Amino acid sequence: MEILWVLMAVVMIGAVLGPVLLRRRGGIRQVAPGAPDAADPANYGFLRQEELDIRMPGPDGDLLDVLDHVQRSQGWQAASQLLAGTETHGERRWQRVQAFAGAASLELRERPGGVSEGPGGQWLRVWRAEMPKDAGGAAVHAEFLVQQAWRTSTQGTDEFRIILEEAKDACGQAALLAPGDPVPYIIELSIARGLAYSREEFEQLWLKILDRAPAHMGAHLAALHYWCEKWHGSRDLAYSFAEAAAARAPRGSLLAALPLFAVYEHLPEVNLVRGFYQSEVVTKAVEGALFAVHAARADDPMLAHVRHLLVFFLVRCERWSEAMNQLVHVDGHVGALPWTLSADPAADYAVYRALAVAGYEANGGSPATLSH
Repeated sequence: MEILWVLMAVVMIGAVLGPVLLRRRGGIRQVAPGAPDAADPANYGFLRQEELDIRMPGPDGDLLDVLDHVQRSQGWQAASQLLAGTETHGERRWQRVQAFAGAASLELRERPGGVSEGPGGQWLRVWRAEMPKDAGGAAVHAEFLVQQAWRTSTQGTDEFRIILEEAKDACGQAALLAPGDPVPYIIELSIARGLAYSREEFEQLWLKILDRAPAHMGAHLAALHYWCEKWHGSRDLAYSFAEAAAARAPRGSLLAALPLFAVYEHLPEVNLVRGFYQSEVVTKAVEGALFAVHAARADDPMLAHVRHLLVFFLVRCERWSEAMNQLVHVDGHVGALPWTLSADPAADYAVYRALAVAGYEANGGSPATLSH
């Protein structure tokens, strides 16, 4: 009986990985690293796996400089100044709030405190104590609590609910300090998912965000989770939400890529249909995302998020040249979906990158033919 189960597992793995690792057209085959026929991503100027930055989806030099300073000095002032100088309704403020909160959360996990040293993330506690009316500090604290709930406790437990209720109060305080800022309400979207807000409650929250930042891509991505099948909605509701946002997106907005994220959230755990990634629903979503990327501003902070997800889908779709064109723009940073869901984001990204390079070269591509 055990042999039968092993054979079944081999068949399942082959059905899933076979179409990716062995192609009838294009001649991709696996070889040992360093072999003469091995495709080498370094030939394209791509960074080695160990050099990839897993903290962010794309570059933000000001944020990284401040993060390094805060973590080195344990002083909060530079973080406060950076957020105060960041445009309120833009995507970048939301990303920076997440980054500061994530840094404090990871510090606390790595250094919970002891007799000889204080707990990690102490700078955030001092920030809140010394500047209780600082809107940036209030938002970072609220997001910190949300991340703590999802990282350190189990969904549905009393501990999980207590932390999220505290985070909800913190969002309210942050909103009072900056009435026009959408970020406190965007933070609450994760709370709504964890505390299972009713649809009426969620819609009321969503309207507050639309009043402040109707085309905010980060907010739409956070809201999409609520409508997904695995949370409080369904595949149809998630697709409807994404497609409606894409349809009303202003020119140059990355909201046209939202349906691709809806498709990703509802991928089958095991795909035994060879043509799934060539299906109409996937093709339409990929084309919408490519259109959004082409029309977006080069400095849009959410552009890297869309490009990373496109790499995933374009590789699965065997559209090697297009995948390589996205890799040229994002290589070096891998802090985005789908890689961040992996225990080793850099390794997961590197696998897809290697497949893209192999597929590109198997179909006649080379470093000389790749446009930068």
